[in-house]
Amino acid sequence: MKIEKESLDIIHDRFPQLESSLLQEIAEQGTIKQLEAGEEALRTGQYIKSTVLVLNGLVKVYREDDEGNEFLMYYLEQGNACALSMMCSAREEQSMVMAKAVTNAEVLLVPAHLTEQWLAKYKSWYNFVIASYRERFDELLQTLDSIAFKGLDERLIFYLKRHVNRLGPEVRLSHQQIANELNSSREVISRLLKKLEQQGAVILHRNYIEVVNLDIF
Repeated sequence: MKIEKESLDIIHDRFPQLESSLLQEIAEQGTIKQLEAGEEALRTGQYIKSTVLVLNGLVKVYREDDEGNEFLMYYLEQGNACALSMMCSAREEQSMVMAKAVTNAEVLLVPAHLTEQWLAKYKSWYNFVIASYRERFDELLQTLDSIAFKGLDERLIFYLKRHVNRLGPEVRLSHQQIANELNSSREVISRLLKKLEQQGAVILHRNYIEVVNLDIF
């Protein structure tokens, strides 16, 4: 839907580092899209014509193999921009990743040709784009480090900590969903979670995992 004037306050709140004149342009030229939890925001092979800014909610960016297995790359929360959408839209390339709303989310779509113009027109936008690239790159490095240098038990702890930082101590994912994102099996993940419970780090409920204390690791 097209942005109404009252939505300008939300944009100001989410992106206070941007100049007022730029925020006004974003409000005039951008489009708000509502996403339900589980709804795709971006899919592999899609030509990206807009830069995606997150106003509310949580979106995960991931890769998917031919069998539908997911590899989590990073999360986007309010005030974040999808750096990959910036890059692909600027080059008129197809997306190499998927993006899906983890919770109900609200995203702001800005036409690619405008975001290109803003790089030269607005210093704050240039700095925001560079910072977005850096933040997503740092998160990718953390993810790669967890895969390359850590065992599955450490990767699971890293995964749970990242989830808690975004969504709180209740992890409402099945053991199979966690296994898919960590490229493991449900049986192995269930065994590791049971071990964490015995160590007092989590409590396993019927439909969710309650994280109690991961700081012991």
